[in-house]
Amino acid sequence: MRIALFFQPYSPFSRRCVRSFLLVFFVLSYSLSRAQAPLKLPFFEDFSTASGRPGFDQPNPIRWKPGGGVYINNTMAINQPTVNVATFDGLGANGRPYVQNTPLAQGYTDTLTSNSIDLSGIASADINSVYMSFYWQAKGLGELPDPSVIQISQPDTTNLLPGAVTRPYDKTLVVNGVTKIVHIDTLVIQPGDSLTLQFIGVDGTWTNVWYQMGGQSDSLFRQVLVQVKPSYFHAKFAFRFRSFGRESGPFDTWHIDYIYLNRGRSATDKTIQDVGARKQLTPFFKQYTAMPLSQYLVNPTLATADSVTTDVNNLGGLIFTTFNFTVRDDVSGQLLQNDPQTATVATLPLRPQQKTAKPTPIKSFGSATKALLRYKIDVRTADNNTISPIPGIDFRQNDTISAVAALDNYYAYDDGSWEYAQQIRQREQVAVRFILSKPDAIGGVKACIVPFTTNQSGQPFVISVYNNRAGKPGTAIYQQSFSTQYPTSRNEFVEFKFTKSVSVKDTFYVGYQQISNADTSLLRLGFDKNSPFGSQIFYNGGSNWDQNLASASLNIHGAFMLRPVMGAKPDTIVTAIPEPEPLAPLQTYPNPTTGLIRWGNLPLTQLDVTSSTGRLLLTLEPSRGQQTLDLSYLPDGLYLIRLFADKRSVVQKLIIQH
Repeated sequence: MRIALFFQPYSPFSRRCVRSFLLVFFVLSYSLSRAQAPLKLPFFEDFSTASGRPGFDQPNPIRWKPGGGVYINNTMAINQPTVNVATFDGLGANGRPYVQNTPLAQGYTDTLTSNSIDLSGIASADINSVYMSFYWQAKGLGELPDPSVIQISQPDTTNLLPGAVTRPYDKTLVVNGVTKIVHIDTLVIQPGDSLTLQFIGVDGTWTNVWYQMGGQSDSLFRQVLVQVKPSYFHAKFAFRFRSFGRESGPFDTWHIDYIYLNRGRSATDKTIQDVGARKQLTPFFKQYTAMPLSQYLVNPTLATADSVTTDVNNLGGLIFTTFNFTVRDDVSGQLLQNDPQTATVATLPLRPQQKTAKPTPIKSFGSATKALLRYKIDVRTADNNTISPIPGIDFRQNDTISAVAALDNYYAYDDGSWEYAQQIRQREQVAVRFILSKPDAIGGVKACIVPFTTNQSGQPFVISVYNNRAGKPGTAIYQQSFSTQYPTSRNEFVEFKFTKSVSVKDTFYVGYQQISNADTSLLRLGFDKNSPFGSQIFYNGGSNWDQNLASASLNIHGAFMLRPVMGAKPDTIVTAIPEPEPLAPLQTYPNPTTGLIRWGNLPLTQLDVTSSTGRLLLTLEPSRGQQTLDLSYLPDGLYLIRLFADKRSVVQKLIIQH
């Protein structure tokens, strides 16, 4: 009988089952006991053990309670103490707004809560020396938290009732025999954004011990020391940071770093003998952050950057440093470069210092079709010694910084993480330039769309591919409309696949265009503010293309998170170099129209009409000599007309107004 299984003679299979069961039981029991055991002093967190990659951008559960929504990264702050910070905003851990479709919703957003820390054993000699320190910054590369606002409301009235309380600035008014109070200059305080630190008492009550209001950005991190009073010396002490602001998107950004709680400190204990890596590494490639492997191998020397840099930050006294630079393929595990720098360099107290390494071009990857180059700088300092200046803290964990350069099937100018999102309106266009090493074919575009205020799922937009004309976007050689899709987590991409591949030979441009003109439906595309490739962006406000960073009027540093996917099977033969005689533009007229549209002598082979939501309304294959179409039966509104001719496809917006 099954109930007597464990009393039967063991078979090899049952023995394996029992061993597996016992192993799982003991692992779970150990994990549970570890989770329940309070932490001990010292408590130290610089967030350096997270990497900002998917699955690694949440706080370490050994020290922090899960589910608080903070985002661990090394890209959104400016001049952080060491690698990685905890960022607070209006997005949850899943990268979605706490409140959607209510743009001005305000309340508590992200929370960072420590696990329990046992302070019950603090000796009497140490009761005045328990301090917690941390660094904070408002905005960074995110959005500035707002200050409190005092508003003066419009006059309003209420009926004067017996016993009613009036104020000195109230007036009375008789209307139809009824006496009313006219409230003038009513003060309304709109709460501002804030970041708060709270301690939990022995009774489980959270108490504010420090707070900061919004309203002023700073390129520096500010250090704070807070004394922990004896009333908090209990076995289940904990602390938490909470942000208050807009709940509808990545608004009101705060950053926290380098949290240190210990006994034996004072209000002047502001320095620690620690040198840590800080600034993200510059790109491995000269012109991109990622590129197709087949394109890279055409000329690896030309494609590889001359150098990569970072900086280290000295939080203590004078110290001497060296470093080691390595490159390893995460796909194959092969070490491709190991370059130790043996010369020691003096790193001055409380100062950053730049470190520079020279990557070696990689000539071959064998039969591989993909490589992920993890390039890393490992700083060697005095705190690499096994003896820590503060027992119980390993300061070596922040001595390493790395980045990944993808050699796959796409081009990218971004580092894989957005700091904010950009939007364009209906008549505006944005395009990004890409330069090939050899002819290729585009099969689609990856885009990172950021959830903002209103859920835009299903909203249509157009992706375009342009050829090159005199260093700017030329003719649209391919256009296709898509419906907005959000990624499943922060910084992820959605691939929008073309129905036909687009062959390109040299320089081409990929762009997008908003279809709806309503503020509530504007598409927000992820924007990497750290990218050095902002000059590859081109903007069209309605008539002409202008290059970003070429004038003071168009000066946006960063990169749109648009990635053309290459290597598709050629389907259409389209040149991406300037054409001697441009083809006649594919378009209908007039626009707006009361219903009748014309296209002249264009050799149209097909015309599709879709609604602004992307629903196909009509497909027409014009008869020989046909040059008009009557759409007057359609109601007023915005429509999409897709025209096919000369192996080209163009999407046009059409407004019908009766």
